[in-house]
Amino acid sequence: MEGSEELESRLLTQPWASVCFGESALIAKACFGDTGYVLLLSDLSSVWYESADAEAVGQRSKELNKRLTAHVSSFLHRLANLMSPLLAGQPDPATSFSCQRTAGGLSLRLKSELSGLPFYWDFHCCPAPVEMVSRHLVRPLIRMSLALQHQVQELSSLLLQKDAEIEDYRESGAALSRDRLRTEPFQEELFLQSFMARSLPQICSEGERAGVCLGPAAALRGGDAAGGQAGSETAPLRGRRGPGARCRNLRAPRPATAVPGG
Repeated sequence: MEGSEELESRLLTQPWASVCFGESALIAKACFGDTGYVLLLSDLSSVWYESADAEAVGQRSKELNKRLTAHVSSFLHRLANLMSPLLAGQPDPATSFSCQRTAGGLSLRLKSELSGLPFYWDFHCCPAPVEMVSRHLVRPLIRMSLALQHQVQELSSLLLQKDAEIEDYRESGAALSRDRLRTEPFQEELFLQSFMARSLPQICSEGERAGVCLGPAAALRGGDAAGGQAGSETAPLRGRRGPGARCRNLRAPRPATAVPGG
């Protein structure tokens, strides 16, 4: 039987997903077990969470679904099945979600069916503690930023090596058969200046309009689940897909400067 600590440890291994509830664009991650669940939501300005044990789930199911009688584990299994398509970017049209800001946090309402009867659920999320935000969002993002910078540095080195190889071929008398394939030698500083001046403002503007903007493949899993190693704990950001999707994932620029590690 899972306790709240075990559920949160499992939550660290789950990727963030991009979700939309009406006009609200958020990122979310969740973990469901036989005796409870943990849900995290964020608009990248605030982070909310709910951790519910078997007793809380049983009490809420009686309040919201008076016509339904089932074991707590059955309700949790149903909730997991309803949330999974949403977090996988393929929401079920038969299930509706709506969220509302409250004085103490954020409320997420789910409407569906169970055994032919209406099924309702309310997730009552409160502001997440600083340590939870750090473990699930801040530290993983810093690690991804550092990983992307190392990737950029390695790619820049590879381009310079390729330029040297091409120059050697030219000095040996080799010539291109198709002139349109000719490229100028790579100059890292000029490339970064051009990117910062032209591409970065456009990407940031699009990110603000969408409401959620994370780096490429930046839906990170928590960094402490496996000893704090970044490489094995990153996962693509899952986004809403398909016709009618109102939100889309945006690719942020590769970082040009290092972010101090924690």
